Amino acid sequence: MQKCAAFFDVDGTITREGLITEMFRKMVKYELIDESKWHLEVKPAFTSWSRRVGDYDHYLQKMVDIYLDTVQNTDSYLIGHIARQVIEQAYQRVYTYTRDRLKWHRAQGHLIIAISGSPVELVREIASKYQMDDYRGTVYEIGPDGTYSGVIHPMWDSASKRQALLAMADKHQLELGSCYAYGDTSGDFSMLSLVGHPHAVNPTRELIRKILADRQLKGRINIIVERKDVTYQMDAACLSLL
Repeated sequence: MQKCAAFFDVDGTITREGLITEMFRKMVKYELIDESKWHLEVKPAFTSWSRRVGDYDHYLQKMVDIYLDTVQNTDSYLIGHIARQVIEQAYQRVYTYTRDRLKWHRAQGHLIIAISGSPVELVREIASKYQMDDYRGTVYEIGPDGTYSGVIHPMWDSASKRQALLAMADKHQLELGSCYAYGDTSGDFSMLSLVGHPHAVNPTRELIRKILADRQLKGRINIIVERKDVTYQMDAACLSLL
């Protein structure tokens, strides 16, 4: 029985773009979301973030709030169809480093598991594309009539990801000290803390702060940065934020 697994966040760790952003754009295109909501509610938050004067989490929360409001009472088949289109167009726009690590783990016979804050419909599709063994994503509950009920079970926060990883470890009888994890935001902190081989991939400032404040994690983590055509590894012991 396999005892080792690699846990991957998806958005910003495997894919270069946020999948929920691509999903949002498709839903505007198909007129499920009024374009005015992008211009009046999401675009100001996106502009602030893109100019590096605003917070990414604020931008993300704006999209999630509108997404939740939109999918409520929407047929789940339609959302699943859009999710498949998004992944078909976006699944190859990935970081070289994590793409190569996926191949390496598969060659080693390790289980590969996605734990992502994106809607589970998107995570399911990306897991299929990359031949992953299991996955968890944010669940928007579907009612008995086949439409979304408005109830949500998030998977983007650190506490939820911790619970999901521990459940996966129990399900697959994993030895976490031998396992790997890859993430880029503070929501991935618990995943990185629980495994023996943590990798922070293009980490956010908040995640770096948490790593530097945790003596045990700081001593064993691999910090990977991929920019343009160069990938390099940084030593957390020598890292300081400017």
